[in-house]
Amino acid sequence: MKSASLVVHSSFLILIQLIMKKNTIIQIFSLILFMTLPMFLLAQPGFDDDVSDVPVDGGLSLLVAAGVGYGAKRLKAMKKNVNKN
Repeated sequence: MKSASLVVHSSFLILIQLIMKKNTIIQIFSLILFMTLPMFLLAQPGFDDDVSDVPVDGGLSLLVAAGVGYGAKRLKAMKKNVNKN
């Protein structure tokens, strides 16, 4: 009886190893697919030559500066609160 139990246990372990290998292969294939997929997808066709470029900074630098200032204020308040306790 021990040998039958050993065979079942061994075949179960082999089955689990095969499933894990198959799962790993599927994960690797999915990773490669999703990493190469953006190369083939285009949101829009290219522009004509008569289009001039527009700078992105339409107040974006002010938003970044405000975010940095707010973060510094919060960090200072957090340090002050830790020092009180």
